[in-house]
Amino acid sequence: MADKNHVLKSPQSVIDAKTLSGSEGKSIPFSKSVDSVIQADESYRMDCPEMGICILVNNKHFLPDTGMALRSGTDADAALVLDTFRTLGYNVKTYNDLSCKQIIEVLQNIAKDDHRKRNSFVCVLLSHGEDGLIYGTDGPLELKMLTSLFRGDRCKTLRGKPKLFFIQACRGTDLDSGIETDSGSDERMCQKIPVEADFLYAYSTAPGYYSWRNSLDGSWFIQSLCVMLKQYAKKLELMQILTRVNRKVSEFSSYSNRPDFHGKKQIPCIVSMLTKDFYFPF
Repeated sequence: MADKNHVLKSPQSVIDAKTLSGSEGKSIPFSKSVDSVIQADESYRMDCPEMGICILVNNKHFLPDTGMALRSGTDADAALVLDTFRTLGYNVKTYNDLSCKQIIEVLQNIAKDDHRKRNSFVCVLLSHGEDGLIYGTDGPLELKMLTSLFRGDRCKTLRGKPKLFFIQACRGTDLDSGIETDSGSDERMCQKIPVEADFLYAYSTAPGYYSWRNSLDGSWFIQSLCVMLKQYAKKLELMQILTRVNRKVSEFSSYSNRPDFHGKKQIPCIVSMLTKDFYFPF
């Protein structure tokens, strides 16, 4: 846990990356508004018998030729994710130390499953990473390839339902030194929806930056996410909760014996293609 100054004193903060750096003119197509035709509710329906499946991939150990270090503290993240999403009503399926092929197989099988009796889908990925990539135990994998399995044209039983991805991994090797501040799916009359609609990607860090993880307590992002979900799931809409996660993570500072890695900051990045408000059903 962080102290009152939000500095993790011990053990040291580590990062989810491979290595430490430094050691025209066409006419516009005609379209018309269909707002007067579509009369959908503003919130996602949550009246299915099941909340949904939550896939948790927890990669801790990596093959030597990947150059990846052991992700100490990730088991604390995995345990908290399991408890939190079970509490929210999800059927959590945990997978440890999966290769790229195994990650693909797990998500392909889930995408082919029948989700008609489920409200939503969640996937939590805990691993090393780079921008646009997540690591299996044997190397990198494109995130886009994984998430595209659940597009509306591929996973029809999740069409119009929220698909949430929470990704704890580095997205580059930039460091954020911080700066001082002054205090102060239902039936629709519309026949088509975008295939990329109804996704939410919650990344632990901004594009290009390291993501920090405490070697004992787990990552700043996952720990903050789970705390905020437990505290506000009965009160707030999901994007409001995630804004609070951003704030909580921004309060942490890294602790390291390396001066160039000490006192660094982090901010999560929430990318939403959701088309309605998401409220947990309680």
